Amino acid sequence: MSLRFGLAIVFSVTLWRVVMLHFNRTDLFLDEAQYWFWGQNLDFGYYSKPPIIAWVIRFFNAISGSDSTFWIRLSAPLFHMATALMLMRITRRLGWEEIEAWVGVTFITLPAVSLSSTLVSTDTIQILFVAIAIWAFLGLNKRASVIEALLLGVSLGLAFMTKYSILFMLPGVAVAMILMPSARISWRDCLIAAVAGAIVVSPNLWWNLTHDIATVRHTESIAHWSGGKGGGSTLHLVGAIEFFLAQFGVVGPIVFFATLWGAWRMIRGEANDRETLLVWLSMPVVVLITLQAFFAKAYANWAVTAYVAGTILAVWLLRATKRGLVTSVIINGIPAVLLPILTIFAADLKLPNGDLVMKRYMGRSAISLDIAGIANDAHLDTIVAQDRDILADLFYTLKGKPYHIYARNLGGFPSSYYEQNFPLPANTGGNVLYVSTSPFECSAGADEMVKTWKPEFGYMRGKTLYAYRVTPTCLAPPSETASAE
Repeated sequence: MSLRFGLAIVFSVTLWRVVMLHFNRTDLFLDEAQYWFWGQNLDFGYYSKPPIIAWVIRFFNAISGSDSTFWIRLSAPLFHMATALMLMRITRRLGWEEIEAWVGVTFITLPAVSLSSTLVSTDTIQILFVAIAIWAFLGLNKRASVIEALLLGVSLGLAFMTKYSILFMLPGVAVAMILMPSARISWRDCLIAAVAGAIVVSPNLWWNLTHDIATVRHTESIAHWSGGKGGGSTLHLVGAIEFFLAQFGVVGPIVFFATLWGAWRMIRGEANDRETLLVWLSMPVVVLITLQAFFAKAYANWAVTAYVAGTILAVWLLRATKRGLVTSVIINGIPAVLLPILTIFAADLKLPNGDLVMKRYMGRSAISLDIAGIANDAHLDTIVAQDRDILADLFYTLKGKPYHIYARNLGGFPSSYYEQNFPLPANTGGNVLYVSTSPFECSAGADEMVKTWKPEFGYMRGKTLYAYRVTPTCLAPPSETASAE
């Protein structure tokens, strides 16, 4: 494949995704709405993630003057395009110009890239910084350079400021530098990179120290580092197997198989230095997170940083047979074309049980508008909820409307960003509308059922929602309630 043709495919796929975003009919997912809200409240850290994604969304909102879902999500396909181009530059730096175009095309059609081009996520942004870091690292393997050392440190710092999962890459890098003379960089450049990275991440570390290490505690809670996930060794093994097998879907069966083949070649001593380095920059991430899935919990996308080096390695090993590369691109190209189309018909495509194919991304704004209507009919302008899905969309869908939205304060360490920063004030006067996913009884005040309803479609289809008129004391933390009694 010629370089020009490969670039044409990368740009065409990106254009397709951008155009389809304009017609996308899905609601913002929970995380997307939350990231947007973070962007309205700029900071150096947030409850569950470092700050880069909020800054990126805020930038696109600022240059467009719009908070529409299109502008919130536009960064996703653009970042992926930039990453594909960066992978091509890495390939050239490795001296493998003959597969440069194939690498760009393979990456831009990976299933995980196709999915994450329809929504905005931290992985989409982080993987670009990882690619820049690897490009700089390969340059430093050949010669000392202050500029590339700075670029290495800053890009790793920005990857950390996007998502902490970059830490899973570092053990593989360290082992490669210890075992492979060709993978080493000078002590001076290593120090420069470390200092640059430390400077970049320091605002987030300081934010955590001044906010009860909220992001670290949240990361620990979702990973279950403290207590495991329970269920015995069988369940742990199943979780690890599920995570590992899911990687065939993350990057496609042929690409992941080729990456595993590369690791096997290294173990057998058949890999050259460049192949071996790419293995160390990719497979340890997969292995470490598989172990994480065995001992506690892991999501399939946690290993995406492995597939910067992993994609290049896979294409290199498949180069001998064009049939393998073409078949891989065709298999992965099908979801690349179809997924954006699914988002346009998200309200129409249903499963045999009546659920929408994309139910996770539908019905959220409808629930928020239902709640606004209930509040209006009840002559209440303060809305309180505990469920994070509901809160996230309330803040987005009802932005600019005459409602005050708060999270219920349960006391202790907050369970969400909303409870951390927007709890119902203790001095709230008058009744409020409390929306719950379960029946509610007030133990220290007055409550009145206003309405129950079941959403007809989307992520809460068939579930019952409850709306109550309550006095604020009903929603006070247990300690305050006890004091009042």
